Amino acid sequence: MAVDEAGQSRPKVTITAIAQEAGVSVPTVSRVVNGRSDVAPETRAKVEDLLRRHGYQRRGTAGREGAGLIDLVFSDLDSPWAVEIIRGVEEVAHAAGMGTVVSATHGRAGATRQWLENLRDRASDGVILVTSALEPLLQKELRRLDVPIVVVDPAGSPALDAPTVGATNWAGGMAATEHLLELGHRRIGFIGGPMRLLCSRARMDGYRTALEAAGIPAVDELMVGGDFYHESGFTGAQKLLDLPEPPTAIFASSDQMALGAIEALRRRGLRVPDDVSVVGFDDLPEMRWSSPPLTTVRQPLAEMGKVAARTVLRQARGEELDSPRVELATELIVRHSSAAPARES
Repeated sequence: MAVDEAGQSRPKVTITAIAQEAGVSVPTVSRVVNGRSDVAPETRAKVEDLLRRHGYQRRGTAGREGAGLIDLVFSDLDSPWAVEIIRGVEEVAHAAGMGTVVSATHGRAGATRQWLENLRDRASDGVILVTSALEPLLQKELRRLDVPIVVVDPAGSPALDAPTVGATNWAGGMAATEHLLELGHRRIGFIGGPMRLLCSRARMDGYRTALEAAGIPAVDELMVGGDFYHESGFTGAQKLLDLPEPPTAIFASSDQMALGAIEALRRRGLRVPDDVSVVGFDDLPEMRWSSPPLTTVRQPLAEMGKVAARTVLRQARGEELDSPRVELATELIVRHSSAAPARES
């Protein structure tokens, strides 16, 4: 409870109440509280005056007893890349003497409501969202909570007006395709992820850009859709191999789809990379042990988790962020699944 000038206690004021009184949005008040610079001076002055008058206690300042927890929330936990992000977040949280609570909503309203109730009960110091899409219920309730939020690899423009952490997906897609072009491939198949996701569209755009820069048109029949998982890589590669003129190389925009594609090639009696080269995206730890070891684009998943955790902790301490959007560099890792084409394309 806050105390007024007469020494009387009064209910703790919320960011939502401050926003209503100031006539601005909740995210605007949140930016002021967290020291963000992207607020008009007159708006900042009005909000800060209300914060002082109401005795608002910023998170991370003296007098606040945090739970010592970071909430890490995924849409699903059925992919190896989730483990890498968890590893990065946990390392930073452990070093800060904090715990990590990992949850998955599975896109279900009931699971989302339960997580939100648990979040309110445990008063976490911050939330890291790793979701393919922010459900309307999640967006609405998180706006009401006075808790720092970071979105990892957002589906598109972040609806919560929260800081984001991602990777250079366009550059990675371009690097993978340029590698195959440099080896001499001219018919390069592409297996993409869900087009509702920003990262999927960026990887496809990188593929198309590299082809166009080499004077090779991007052919629709060589581009098939997937969902980042093994089976869609398998079926996508089958579609490409069924073409009258199949590709001599396949760029799959996830490692799991690349493994699915390799299995499809194996069942056709084709060898990698002797008959068809395959390149993936992510560089999951086990890819160096695949058969053959996979050429892929390294996405710094653990580092993304670390940056997200550091960002949410800086917000909790009331520190100003250097940038609301961080993109970490991808890197082409050449192994043994890519080689020059065995025949003219």
